[in-house]
Amino acid sequence: MPSVVGLLEERERAARRRVDELREEADRIQAELAVAERDWNEWVIARSRVGEVLAPADDGVVGPDASEDQRDPGEHPIRSGPAEAAKPKSVVPMWRAGLAWSALSVDYQRIVQALVDRDRLGQGALTCQELAAAFGLEVAPAKVEALRSKAKRLVARGWLAEAAPGRFTLAKGVAGPGGGS
Repeated sequence: MPSVVGLLEERERAARRRVDELREEADRIQAELAVAERDWNEWVIARSRVGEVLAPADDGVVGPDASEDQRDPGEHPIRSGPAEAAKPKSVVPMWRAGLAWSALSVDYQRIVQALVDRDRLGQGALTCQELAAAFGLEVAPAKVEALRSKAKRLVARGWLAEAAPGRFTLAKGVAGPGGGS
């Protein structure tokens, strides 16, 4: 008959092997995730760049500083872009005319951009399930509820409107990424 200590040691070794296997798998998945996130980021940047190129120029003024040249003399420049986005977990500001999208964190900018694209194509309101699918997220309750929370916060701050329960559109006056108007 085997000893109790021997049986415990055998089970401990089996558990240790399982932990080691899972750690190796987790490391492999983390590496794959890093590559996938990098790839996704590059596509987001590419879409943003194409959007900038395809955006109509105002009054024939071309260039990144065009909106700064048309501001009031006492007003600070309005800039936007992913490099200058608000930090994640920052407070969502109340929307006002002229407020740049850079006041929003990247997650909120993505939601507004999706609705701007949808509005430009004349496709109407979006649900949070559709947003999750558009962002390549798993359409699972946790992911959808996280998006719903962010969309509701944008509604409360005046960036979005909730046309019907759970169906979101841009609020009146909110337009392209160059600013809030």
